[in-house]
Amino acid sequence: MMLSYFLGLLAVAIVLLLLYAIRILREYERAVVFFLGRFQTVKGPGLIIIIPILQTMERVELRTMVMDVPTQDVISRDNVSVKVNAVVYYRVVNPQSAIINVEFYSEAVSQLAQTTLRSVLGKHELDEMLCERDKLNVDIQKILDEQTDAWGVKVTNVEIKHIDLDESMVRAIAQQAEAERARRAKVIHAEGEAQAALKLTEAADQLSKNSNAITLRYMQTMIDIAGANNSSTIVFPLPLDLIEPLLQSRSKPVG
Repeated sequence: MMLSYFLGLLAVAIVLLLLYAIRILREYERAVVFFLGRFQTVKGPGLIIIIPILQTMERVELRTMVMDVPTQDVISRDNVSVKVNAVVYYRVVNPQSAIINVEFYSEAVSQLAQTTLRSVLGKHELDEMLCERDKLNVDIQKILDEQTDAWGVKVTNVEIKHIDLDESMVRAIAQQAEAERARRAKVIHAEGEAQAALKLTEAADQLSKNSNAITLRYMQTMIDIAGANNSSTIVFPLPLDLIEPLLQSRSKPVG
């Protein structure tokens, strides 16, 4: 009786040890194995064997992780307070360093991303934050990648999602944009007036070189006015060049 009970306990212990010893790792997972507390090797993927008591393991994912950086209060270089949040894409490229060199690599990347976001954006003015977002993304990504290299982590991309402004600042930006549009409209109008004046000057120079051309232009204008459907009375001057020959002929004595 005692022998069968002992054999049953032994069988249960063997099964439990086998369950502990046999591990299955997916294609995107690796196992950092320690032997009596010292790093031994990195195993996986597939079926691996862990010697109970003597060996332990830490499971690490190699897939790209997506981290949402909490909203940060940032003061720009021109003293504008904004709220900025971002998303960071990273992955583990060295499982050994990710486990040994840092306690919790995901938390470390999150904290580093928050401080770097505030530091980088604080060096730029508000207009640069709004207009040069791609450049800022690259700058933040490079800084994070350099800092996390010792942790065996590769930061592949950083994207600034939102830059939220106070209501008063939104109104100020709208007024600035309206003033800029008005300025451009005035500049374009002034340039158009300058070009028109130049063309009129050139046309006047051409007409002044030939009196017949002035007469023809005058007659064409009269034809255009007469052809228009206009019931109003139109008074127009008569050029002296047209009537001067008539006056000279009437002033001559009849011989």
